[in-house]
Amino acid sequence: MTQRTYLDWNATAPLRPEAKEALAVAMELTGNPSSVHAEGRAARAMVETARAQVAELVGGEPANVTFTSGGTEANVVALSPDIQIGRQPARDRLLISAVEHPSVTAGGRFRPDQVEILPVDAHGVIDLGALEARLAALAAEGARPLVSVMLANNETGVIQPVAEVAAVAHRHGALLHVDAVQGAGRIAIDINALEADLLTLSAHKIGGPQGVGALIKRDEALRIAPLIRGGGQERGLRGGTENVAGIAGFGAAAAAAGRDLVVTASRMAALRDALEHGLRQVEPATVIFGSAAERLPNTSLFTVAGLRAETAIIAFDLAGVALSSGAACSSGKVQPSHVLAAMGVDPALAKGAVRVSIGWDSNEADIECCLTAWRTVSGALLKRSREIAA
Repeated sequence: MTQRTYLDWNATAPLRPEAKEALAVAMELTGNPSSVHAEGRAARAMVETARAQVAELVGGEPANVTFTSGGTEANVVALSPDIQIGRQPARDRLLISAVEHPSVTAGGRFRPDQVEILPVDAHGVIDLGALEARLAALAAEGARPLVSVMLANNETGVIQPVAEVAAVAHRHGALLHVDAVQGAGRIAIDINALEADLLTLSAHKIGGPQGVGALIKRDEALRIAPLIRGGGQERGLRGGTENVAGIAGFGAAAAAAGRDLVVTASRMAALRDALEHGLRQVEPATVIFGSAAERLPNTSLFTVAGLRAETAIIAFDLAGVALSSGAACSSGKVQPSHVLAAMGVDPALAKGAVRVSIGWDSNEADIECCLTAWRTVSGALLKRSREIAA
């Protein structure tokens, strides 16, 4: 097989060497972390080390980290009417932005009639005025909302003003959940500075193994009903024996991501900018979605009028470059992007959205391979589409 270029890090990042080593060590352990004998204590120590590493990545407290099977489960646990601090009553409304991940747009454990969608502007940034107005109206009705807004979008990379969202939400008595899955390891995250009441992470987005995630509370007093009931593991929030190896890999990846963050982010931003410059050199009419907003340093969602994403992705793949559509994929089928629809992008243009996402060991050669493929792909596919249109 010829050398391939992997540029789909937002879908899943390659396993970090540190995570691979931690996984190997953990796989040699025998004990159940709930057992009190030496073998069990060794497994427990590995889980607790990882808990501290994950907490440190987002400025949280280890005791407030609950491990899950991934970001989706963490989101579903968080989006529960049975969430409260102290003697506050449970929540009866969920407000989400129009560009959230499907695990959030599904509404978690709220009934469909309790879920409301808030608009975003043309760049994909939440409308703070709409949020303020809706929360004020709900407060007047005596409602008790939970707000869920992602830190950074998985398709466009656009970063949301989470601290401002938190200020608005808390002013009206609402709680805030932040899906930080795509932001972790790419930008600095501080759960206290963001004032997020709950925050979600996923291991495989930062170079840990697939199948592990975390839900992190800012305030230990916050209580939430478990999704999986059982033997009381994870301080009663998630039943079932912990995935020791996966958790260890998650912790090691979190430590590595935090250690290299500043340098890595700067290098990724330079590579992304070089890519977008090259794309426009090949096709001056190239559209970069969300480019006028603050974005993750590693993400670029682009198209040219007349391009079809599914055809382009196959062509890139045949050229040895792995990237994806900006749309969510379900069972390998490209679906229309609800994110671009919410931004008001013309559906015909949105059908051609292609996403490049890079990572900590991406380099200039990867960008050049992508641009070389783009010259061939754009030349062939756009020529054909223009001939058909004519």
